[in-house]
Amino acid sequence: MSTSESYEYTARFYDSAYGDAFTQRADAVFYQNLAAETGGPVLELGCGTGRALLPIAAKGIACTGVDLSSAMLEQFKRKPGAGAVQLSCAPMESFALGEKRFRLIFSAFRAFQHLDTVEQQLACLARVRAHLAPGGLFAFDVFNPKLENMALDSSPEALDLSFVHDGHPVKRFVSITRDRVSQVIHLTMRYAEEIASGPTKETIVKFSMRWFWRYELEHLLHRAGFTDVTLYGDFDRSPVGRNTPAFVVLAR
Repeated sequence: MSTSESYEYTARFYDSAYGDAFTQRADAVFYQNLAAETGGPVLELGCGTGRALLPIAAKGIACTGVDLSSAMLEQFKRKPGAGAVQLSCAPMESFALGEKRFRLIFSAFRAFQHLDTVEQQLACLARVRAHLAPGGLFAFDVFNPKLENMALDSSPEALDLSFVHDGHPVKRFVSITRDRVSQVIHLTMRYAEEIASGPTKETIVKFSMRWFWRYELEHLLHRAGFTDVTLYGDFDRSPVGRNTPAFVVLAR
């Protein structure tokens, strides 16, 4: 199964798994505040079904969204307020929006980690710089890898999430393998949907995520031409620490 196919399957469950409560998740509020501070226009890379971007557009800020998955964007278009957002279906590493320039470009919910190789990452960062207005800000988040987890070759399947989709209970089980040479996690997600009138329906989704270390991120951004890079350990802008859950990056 290719990455694009994985996203098409994921789109079916995405809004049920990450429902209305996630629009007020700390990351979404963080990016909403950045949008208010910069004043727009705003571009989100990996916008998905609009969880983080639609609340920004609702404030009257000009918004554009880019996503690799046409299925995700179709879900986005069905939502209230979607008509105010310009959407483009394209990879993060090769999107092109003509003469548009943005005061804020952001990538929420670890979308940047779906770029497996350094070549893809640098290509994405080059496109970001090409689309930033003078003085513009690029912001994104990735998880802070726990060394004890990264040292494991694999993690057995375990229940990760339970939710309701179209009135049916769904459980998501996740198993993981890790390639420490390439710093890539390979995830297999098994969605088990309980259907009252028949057997449990299962959907398998596979995709990968690249993990980053702190100074690797800083060097990557400077290599891409960003000169002002700040990392936080969480969305409250607290310092990076031993047990902080994320790397929240602001770069100019």
